Amino acid sequence: MSQVLVVVSKVKKHIKDKSGMNTSATAMEALTKVVERSCERAVENARREGRKTVMDRDFEE
Repeated sequence: MSQVLVVVSKVKKHIKDKSGMNTSATAMEALTKVVERSCERAVENARREGRKTVMDRDFEE
């Protein structure tokens, strides 16, 4: 597994507060993959526009 890119305690608290459900450790691995893919797409969007800075709009689909 790569480095976890989310604050595990905050994600678990958010899910618990919103749903009353627990969160497995494997959910953090899956969420990290989602974040990594999203970052990769954002970087490509910024490059395509000729920028060296990733902006919020680069994460929009």
